[in-house]
Amino acid sequence: MIASWALAGMGALSLLLSVNVWRPVRAPAMLATVAFFAGWLVGELAMHHVLAQLAGAIALVYWGGATGVPAAVGGALLGTSWILLLAHYAHGHLQRSRIAAALDAWGAPDPHPRGTLETLRKLAVPIPVFDLGVRCTAHLPFARASGVTLKLDVHQPRAGGGGHPVLVYVHGGGWVIGHREHQGLPLLQHFAARGWVCFSVDHRTSPGATFPEHLCDVKTALAWVREHAHEYGGDASFLALAGNSSGAHLASLAALTANDPAYQPGFEHVDTRVQACLGLYGIYDLLDRHGHHKNEGLRTLLEHWVMKASRVDAPERYREHSPVDRVHAGRPPFLLVHGTRDTLAPVGEARRFVEALRAVPGAATCYLEIPYAQHAFEVFASPRALHVLDGAFRFATAVHERHAERNNMRTSAASAPRSCAPR
Repeated sequence: MIASWALAGMGALSLLLSVNVWRPVRAPAMLATVAFFAGWLVGELAMHHVLAQLAGAIALVYWGGATGVPAAVGGALLGTSWILLLAHYAHGHLQRSRIAAALDAWGAPDPHPRGTLETLRKLAVPIPVFDLGVRCTAHLPFARASGVTLKLDVHQPRAGGGGHPVLVYVHGGGWVIGHREHQGLPLLQHFAARGWVCFSVDHRTSPGATFPEHLCDVKTALAWVREHAHEYGGDASFLALAGNSSGAHLASLAALTANDPAYQPGFEHVDTRVQACLGLYGIYDLLDRHGHHKNEGLRTLLEHWVMKASRVDAPERYREHSPVDRVHAGRPPFLLVHGTRDTLAPVGEARRFVEALRAVPGAATCYLEIPYAQHAFEVFASPRALHVLDGAFRFATAVHERHAERNNMRTSAASAPRSCAPR
């Protein structure tokens, strides 16, 4: 009888977690955070959860859990839960055509399609692992600020060579936690295995740091990479900047404030322009002017830990450091990726930022909205995560190829013989 009740309990918990994958709780802040972790771990590992629960159910049945009303209820709940999880998993596979269509419309070819064996291997073992074709050089110091040594890791093709395009990655963590070694690995490894040199960089975190010190550190990293990228086979004439969550906020803001001396103390004349920006599920409006956040979590975090000033007392500081307010015609091309079920960074912010980017003439913006994806969905190798990584690589490669074509045209024009025809 105990096994029967255990089966019923497992079924109830499984169904609760499955419903949260599709309809996560967004308020209050603490419950929304719990909903995020539960939805993230279950939704992106749906197939693995189904298999684990199936094994658990078989064990309980073996121990006598197949009799009585509790067992019947538990079986029904588990069956319903598995249908929801498998539907979520299958929906991730369907994103391949949507993402491919978006990149096709943007004019981005697929230079390195993922092989079937590679896809199956990653889906079977979805945790981030190092690619055998990538060499990683870790813990390189690039600056010291406020008594903190800032470091970066380099992910580069093991085959070596030079002239590779460069990606600089900024980790997330709400400006207060996070580490370069633990975030962005799937994207960094994916790009490096396909011929890019990638730098994952530190920045100071709050409450020790007060914004915009975080942004200044990102600019410092860009300056270091521009000077040293060639030592690792990188071509510093093309820098793409990427980030996730708060790292997407920092990456976007850095891309939109290139060469602004206010954020480059001591290196005001260093070129910190980037040629592309990739933002994954970021925060783009610190004032939350459209009420996308359904709880006070972000406001409390910013006012007490990051900005250390209230929105009411210092609205200009919040606007100044919101990417949505810094859009201008000279910006680089942007790729923004966001899930519709994100409980920590609501998708409405990404939509508003895309509108702001497209409203101002300038470089094009590509937007990938991923249905039913949670925050940090690309950390595990789920179907939707793999398709997004492929799309991000297509975008970055297309921007790099266009950049190279423009440079070649300028070089050809400069070297062309001048006409000596008489007037």
